Amino acid sequence: MPSKPFPLHALRTGALAAAAAASMLLAGCSGQPAGSQTSGAAPAENPYGHIHGVSVDPESGHVLLATHNGLFDVTGGSPKRTGPVIDLMGFTSAGDDHFYASGHPGPGTNLPDPVGLIRSDDGGKTWQPLSRQGESDFHALTVTRDGIVGYDGQLRMTKDLKKWTTAHTDIEPYNLAGTATSTVLLATTEQGVQRSDDGGKTWDLPAGAPVLLVTTFADDAAAVGVAPDGTVHISRDTGRTWQEAGKASGQPAAVAAVPGEGTTVRIWVATTAGLEYSADSGSTFEPLGKRSQP
Repeated sequence: MPSKPFPLHALRTGALAAAAAASMLLAGCSGQPAGSQTSGAAPAENPYGHIHGVSVDPESGHVLLATHNGLFDVTGGSPKRTGPVIDLMGFTSAGDDHFYASGHPGPGTNLPDPVGLIRSDDGGKTWQPLSRQGESDFHALTVTRDGIVGYDGQLRMTKDLKKWTTAHTDIEPYNLAGTATSTVLLATTEQGVQRSDDGGKTWDLPAGAPVLLVTTFADDAAAVGVAPDGTVHISRDTGRTWQEAGKASGQPAAVAAVPGEGTTVRIWVATTAGLEYSADSGSTFEPLGKRSQP
C-alpha cells in the first residue's frame, strides 16, 4: 500500500472510523472483502466496508459505488452488488459502462493480489486483467485522452494499457481526476490541487490552489473538489482557479459530477453522513435516499 501525504491519509482514516454509525458509509477494514456474493441485494449491515469511488451515468442517473467489497448499484436506494468481490482501491469511469480499476481480489475472485490494472466493459459485471498483475495496487487512478494514469507509490502512465512509464515528479497524489477527452489532470496533494496539461508528465501548483481530498471533472472544463471538512469547491477553468461553494455534511470519501441545467453542476458526494446530492453546483446538499433520482 503506497504512503499517502499528510494530512490527507490521516483525515481519510478518521473519516472511515467515524462512518461506523452511518447508514450508507460504514468504516473499518476487515482485511478481506466480506462474502462472495456476486449479484443481488447486499447485506443491510456493512455492505461496503470503505467507499473508494462514485460513478454516475449522466443519461440514466444510475449511481455506482466502488467499495472495499466490490461495486454496488445504489440507484434505487437499496444497494445491489454488481460483479465479483474486489477491493476497488482505484476506480475510474471511461463512459458507456467502461471502467478501469485496481486493488485486491476477494473470495472466489480468480485474480492475483494485487490485481494491477483491470477493465470492465459491461458495467462492472466482469473484469479483465490488463497489466501489472501482482505488481501494482493503484490507490489513485484516472482515465485521460492518452490512456490511464495511476499512483501506486509512483506516478505511472500507459497508452496501450500494457506498457507503463514513470513520471519524473515527486508529487504524491491522494486522488487523481481526468477525462477521456482531455490531457488535463488534477492531483490532490498536501500542498493543494496540482494540475497537469500533458497527461501527467509535468505538474504545476496554481496560486491559491485549495487543499482538497477528492476531485472530479463534470466535463472538460468544470471540476469539483471536496475539502476534508466537506466544503465543496468549483473550478470552471480545469483547476486553474477555484471558488468555494456549499458544504456536504460529512467528511468526503469520493465525489462524482455531471453537467446540470445551464451552467450548473450536479454533484454526488459519498461522506461519513451518507451519499449526498446537490443539483445547484454544491450550494446545497440533501441525502440521496430522500429524493427521486434525477
